[in-house]
Amino acid sequence: MSTILRMIVRLLALMGKEIVEALRRPGAVISLILGPFIIMALFGFGYSGEHRPLETTIVVPPSSGLPTDVAKYQELAGGGLRIVGVVPDRTGLDEALASGRLDVVIIAPDDPAASFRQGQQSVFEVKINVVDPIETNYAGFLASNLQSAVNREILREAAEQGKGFVADAGIQAGDTPLNVVAEPTRAEVVNVAPVTPGVVAYYGPAVLALILQHLAVTLIALSLVRERTTGILDMYRVAPVNAWEVLAAKLVAYVLIGGAIAATSVALLQYVFHVPMLGDPRLLAGIIALVLLASLGLGLAIAVISDSERQAVQLSLLVLLASVFFSGFVLSISEFNPVVRSFAYALPVTHGIRLIQDIMLRGTSTELWEYGTLALICGVTLFIAWFGLRRGMARA
Repeated sequence: MSTILRMIVRLLALMGKEIVEALRRPGAVISLILGPFIIMALFGFGYSGEHRPLETTIVVPPSSGLPTDVAKYQELAGGGLRIVGVVPDRTGLDEALASGRLDVVIIAPDDPAASFRQGQQSVFEVKINVVDPIETNYAGFLASNLQSAVNREILREAAEQGKGFVADAGIQAGDTPLNVVAEPTRAEVVNVAPVTPGVVAYYGPAVLALILQHLAVTLIALSLVRERTTGILDMYRVAPVNAWEVLAAKLVAYVLIGGAIAATSVALLQYVFHVPMLGDPRLLAGIIALVLLASLGLGLAIAVISDSERQAVQLSLLVLLASVFFSGFVLSISEFNPVVRSFAYALPVTHGIRLIQDIMLRGTSTELWEYGTLALICGVTLFIAWFGLRRGMARA
C-alpha cells in the first residue's frame, strides 16, 4: 500500500511540475489558444470565395461580320471573364498570353455565315496558358458558358428574323444538320502551356516549398532557443564571438542541410513522381537558396521572441498553418482581399511555390518581383534576429 501511495505522490509531483511550467509561460499558452483562432479570423475576413475574372481579349476578324462591341461580349461572357478588348488580329497577343498579362485569348471564326451555309459549326478558338489542372478545367467551363451564350444569342436573332434568316443564308432549313441549327458555334480550348501536368505533378513543387520553409523555420528556431535556455549563449558573451558570427554560422549550416534535403526531394519529384524539369537547374537551386534563407531568417526571428522550445514549436506550427491557408497552396491568393494578400506575401513559401512551379513546369518565370520580395523578407527577418540576439548576448 505504501508503494502505491509513493507512486501516486510522485505522479502528482510530476503533474504539478508540468502545470507550473506551463503557467510560468503564459505567452506560450496564449499563442497556442489564440493563434489558430486569429488565423481562422483572418481567413474568414479575407476570403471572398470569388475567383478572379480572367483577363480576356477577343479577336474578331473583319471578315467575320461579328460585332466588335466590348460591352456586348462582356454581357455574353458573364463575370468569369473580363473582356479587356476586341481586336481585329492576334498581333502581340501570344506574347501577352505567355507573359501573363492576359489569361485568355478568344479567336472568332473568319466567316461563320459561310460555315453555316455549308452546314458546319463555326469554331471559337480559346487559347489559355495554364499549368494548374484546376484552372484549366475552370477556363474550359467558362469557354463552354461563352459558347452557350453565343449560341443563344444567334438563335434569338434567328427567331426574331424568322424564315428570312434561313433565306438570307441561302439554304433550306431541312438541309442544315440539326446539331448545327442547335449549336451554330463550338469552343475549342487550346492550352499553350509547355506542359499540362496532373494534380500530383502540379502540387509536387508546392509541397517542396512548404517542406523547406517548415523545416528551416523549425530547426533553426529550436537550435537558437536551446542554446539560450541551456546557457550556451552565456558562454558566447565571454568568448570572442559576436551575434552576427553566431547567426552566419547557423545560416550556412542549415542552408547546407536544407540544400541536401531539397536535392533529394527534387530527385524524388523528377524520377519517382515524374514532375518535369523544364528550367535551368541552377536557377532552381538559386530559388531554393533564397527560400531557405528567408525561411531561416523567419525562424531566427521566432527564436528571439520565444522564451522556450515549446513556444518556438508552437509559433513554427502557426506559421505552417498560416502557410497552408494563405500561400496559394490550396486556394489562389487572388481570392483574398488586399489586406490578407499582403500578409500572404510576407511568407517565404508564397513566393517559393510560384517560382519553383514556374521553373519546373514552365521553364522560366515572369514574376521577377518575387525574387526581390524573398530577398527583402530575408533581410528584414535577419536584421530582427541579429538585433534581438545582440541585445540578449549583451545582457550581464
